[in-house]
Amino acid sequence: MLADQDQPVVLFALEWCEFSWSVRKLFAAAGIPYRSVDLDGPEYREDDWGGAVRKALARKTGAVTIPQIFVGGQHIGGATETFDAFNDGTLHKMVRQAGIDLKDASVGNAYGFLPAWLHPRKPAAA
Repeated sequence: MLADQDQPVVLFALEWCEFSWSVRKLFAAAGIPYRSVDLDGPEYREDDWGGAVRKALARKTGAVTIPQIFVGGQHIGGATETFDAFNDGTLHKMVRQAGIDLKDASVGNAYGFLPAWLHPRKPAAA
């Protein structure tokens, strides 16, 4: 999966995970095509294939959290590392090096794609 030059951006995700959703939203807004490997999806349920892939992924990356993102076979990290890489331009460079034209780099702060419950709350008006 990681060596597929036709789909160099790979998102290992869980269908129900809000952090996975956040990365998907960022990629959609920026026009970054990606392959989603939904480890809890129907394709990976039989014989706990998703669990086996997740264990192999943890051994490879040292990270047990989901999502995990790769570009051109290079591990970026999870959601926050991906957002940091987007915000500082590293992700743009990696995506372009992988042969993908970034459609929109002007989506603002990537952390804005996180679930609302993670954003700081504003004090109620008096």
